[in-house]
Amino acid sequence: MRVRPARSVLLRQGDPGTHVVLLASGSTLVTLTGPNGERALLAIRGPGELLGEMAVLDAQPRSASVIAAEACRIHLIPAPEFLSFIESNGLLTPLLRHAIARVRESEAVRLELATACVPARLAGALSRLVQAASTHQLGVSVRLTQAELSQMIGASRNAVGTAIKPWREQGWLATDPAGGLLIHDIASIEAHAHNAM
Repeated sequence: MRVRPARSVLLRQGDPGTHVVLLASGSTLVTLTGPNGERALLAIRGPGELLGEMAVLDAQPRSASVIAAEACRIHLIPAPEFLSFIESNGLLTPLLRHAIARVRESEAVRLELATACVPARLAGALSRLVQAASTHQLGVSVRLTQAELSQMIGASRNAVGTAIKPWREQGWLATDPAGGLLIHDIASIEAHAHNAM
């Protein structure tokens, strides 16, 4: 078991698939980096998720990066051990179905990022972060700055600030003293964002 702090890179796009990561606690961002350094958020993964298995299965470089959204506890499983376990337990077919479902999920996120207004894109990203959070307290902390959130959803920092302003005024979220945002009412945020479309 290893502990990784928030914002640490757990898997790097382009690296070989030497191992998979089992996420024991915490939440992570799956991001794709473009040729000019721009990043897009593909998915958010929470506790119990397996990360990096596609690169191990197809022996190709990692197609995306995985970044800790908060402190994470992880297990690293070397590729040969993982493949041996999959083969000896007849798990290849369910694993492929799981991988395909993830690709479909990423496509839905990409469509949202390409077509929805900034408040809806931001609400969608915050909702996925809240769902994946390892805590179930009243307020869920999202340890990303407005600049990082803006990059993740392909919007300007000003547009993200404008989207957040009415949500803060309503008390649905607040600035977390430890950094990032504290989400109090994601359902109201989502409803407000979709009414704005």
